[in-house]
Amino acid sequence: MQRRLVIQSGLTTAAGMFLGEVNGQSTYPNKLIKMIIPLAAGSAVDSAARIVSQKMATNMSVGIAIDNQAGAAGLIGAERVAKSPPDGYTLGGFNDSIMTMLPSFHSKMPWDILRDFEPVSLVATIEWALVVPADSPIKTAADLIEAARKAPGKINYGSGGNGSPQHIAMALFAMQAGIQLTHVPYKGATQAAVGTAANEVQTCLQGIATVSPLVKAGKLRIVGIPAPKRLGQFSDIPTVSESGLLGYEMNSWFAVMAPAGTPKVVIDKFQSEVVKALTDSSVKEQFAAQGLTPLGTTPAELSALLKAQLNRYGKLIREAGITAS
Repeated sequence: MQRRLVIQSGLTTAAGMFLGEVNGQSTYPNKLIKMIIPLAAGSAVDSAARIVSQKMATNMSVGIAIDNQAGAAGLIGAERVAKSPPDGYTLGGFNDSIMTMLPSFHSKMPWDILRDFEPVSLVATIEWALVVPADSPIKTAADLIEAARKAPGKINYGSGGNGSPQHIAMALFAMQAGIQLTHVPYKGATQAAVGTAANEVQTCLQGIATVSPLVKAGKLRIVGIPAPKRLGQFSDIPTVSESGLLGYEMNSWFAVMAPAGTPKVVIDKFQSEVVKALTDSSVKEQFAAQGLTPLGTTPAELSALLKAQLNRYGKLIREAGITAS
C-alpha cells in the first residue's frame, strides 16, 4: 500500500495549524471538504451522509461534497479514503459491512480498518425491511419461507454485491429458516432494490432509506421488518420474528472515518460537528422518515465497537459458511 504522509507536529502545533490563525491565514477549514461514500448514490448510508453533512456544512460555513465511489462492496472507495492525505479535507462515510464484514471475506485486504483509518463518530443505525415486487403474491416473511421450501433454490434475492450486508443478511435469513435461496449480486444496494422492483429477483433485504422511494412509488412492498419490535412508521407490518423466524434481526450502522494520521484536533472537531448536527430537529425528522436512528459517539466508543463487531461478524460468517460469491 502506498505510504501516506503522517503529520509529525505535536498537539499544540497541530491545533494552531488547523484550528487557529497561522500567519494571517484563514482558520481551518477554509476549503471544500470531501466525504467519500464507498456505496452507490441512493443507498441508506448515502442518504444519511447527505442529511448530516448538509447540516454540518451550514454549521461550519464550508462546503462538504459527497463523492460516491462504489464498487467491490466498498473496498474501492474505502481504499481511496485510506490513501487520501490526512489533512482534514477528506472523510469517509462507511457502513458496518465495509468496516467489520469485508475483512472476513478477503485474505489480502488493501487496507486495515484498525490501522489505516481514524474513527470519528458513529452517526446512526439503519433499520431494514424485507421487500418484494409490488405485484408479488408474497405478503409476509412466512410466505417467502414457504415458497422457498416448495421450490428450493428457485427464489432469487438481490444484494449490493458479494459480501455486502444485504448478501450476508439474506444468507443468514436462509440459514436460520432452513431454506435455499439463490443470490444475485448487483453493483450496489440501490441497483438491487430497483432490480427487485422490476421483478428481476423475487426479494431483497435492504435499509429502509434505500427502498422507501420505491415503496412510496408503489413498486415495492414491505413484507417484514427484521427488528425486535414493529417500527412506528410501519406499525401495520409484522416483524420477521412475528412471521415465524423467531429472533431474526438485522440492521446496520453508518459511521464517519478519516485517513490514519489525521490530527486529533481535527478528529475532535469533526466529531463535535457530527454530534451537533444530530441534535438538529430537522435532521432528526429526516432521519426518522428514512428509518435512521441518530446516535453520535466519541472516537474511542466507535473504535471499541469496530473491534467488537469485527470479532462478532468474523465468527458468525465462519460458522454460517458464507462466502463472497
